[in-house]
Amino acid sequence: MTKGVNSAPTKALLSSKKAPRQTSALSGADKLEKYPLEVSALNPNQNQNIDEASSANAHITVLLDEAVQALAIKPNGVYVDGTFGRGGHSRKILAQLGDGGRLIAFDRDLHAIASGKSVNDPRFSIVHSHFAAMQAKLAEMGIKKVDGILLDLGISSPQIDEAERGFSFRYDAPLDMRMDQSGGKTAAEFIANTTEQQLAEVIKNYGEERFAKSIARAIIAERNDGRAITTTGQLAQIVAGAVTRFEPGQNPATRTFQALRIFVNQELEELSLTLPQCLALLAPQGRLAVISFHSLEDRIVKQFIRDQENRDDLPANFPVRAADLPQPKLKSVGKTIKPSAKEVKANPRSRSAVLRVAERTLVV
Repeated sequence: MTKGVNSAPTKALLSSKKAPRQTSALSGADKLEKYPLEVSALNPNQNQNIDEASSANAHITVLLDEAVQALAIKPNGVYVDGTFGRGGHSRKILAQLGDGGRLIAFDRDLHAIASGKSVNDPRFSIVHSHFAAMQAKLAEMGIKKVDGILLDLGISSPQIDEAERGFSFRYDAPLDMRMDQSGGKTAAEFIANTTEQQLAEVIKNYGEERFAKSIARAIIAERNDGRAITTTGQLAQIVAGAVTRFEPGQNPATRTFQALRIFVNQELEELSLTLPQCLALLAPQGRLAVISFHSLEDRIVKQFIRDQENRDDLPANFPVRAADLPQPKLKSVGKTIKPSAKEVKANPRSRSAVLRVAERTLVV
């Protein structure tokens, strides 16, 4: 769990419409047999058909050209890649920087850090940290302002496809789910110590799962009977037995796995803490580009940009001159960008991606 981050879900940020389910009379084991290839840590509304390339530890950078183009790279500018992953965006940014440019990447995944250390470029630095510590880490490096920040949210293909990470129920593996395996509680440890009520709230709020109470009840009953839940296979089978209706083509455990992953890594809370830091770090005309993969995180990004654009929060008919009204600190750049049909065909995991771009105004 991330230090200093409130673990309670923010209900105002997490409310959303529920998608219709299809009724199924299959048993838990039958459901798992029928839907063995679902990738549980992805957005449950995303098409889950996994091609051979993406299931073989390949990592295809999503919206590569669009995201880097959105940053409007200045050759001698300073840029931040908040989620290095396997470096697709970072390498593209470096290719556009001049000799005086600089790129600082962040990632809390040790495998990503190892990949970043292979980038032999004096303009590049990589920091092992979650991006919620971005402002403090940059200050330690003597950086107070940057010209662009890219946040590629969610989970990477290597994290899903490495069985020992415990993100997917395509494998029966240790129930870990930590992006940073150097510390923090695993999903198994959370389940071992949580209450039924807290577990139900996590599954409902982070997974948008209508059967959250039934799932939590089944998990806690299994645990209280003396059977510790330590593997992805165990958890998936319990959840499958508790879900009576689910969406066509989707494994019944998909939403529960997503919820636990988001909670264990405090993804939404970290995003909420990071966006104000991005605003403070961006120099005038600096760009913020954020790629989201599900509605929960995209809603946070959308609302943040909207709040910074619309600074007129005074009461109606309040007597003030237009020139004295609070001025916007951000302005949206273009419309939301989604992967092309060609990209989705090549990389089905990109299907739910949404790119939002904003620019820092001249307002101090």
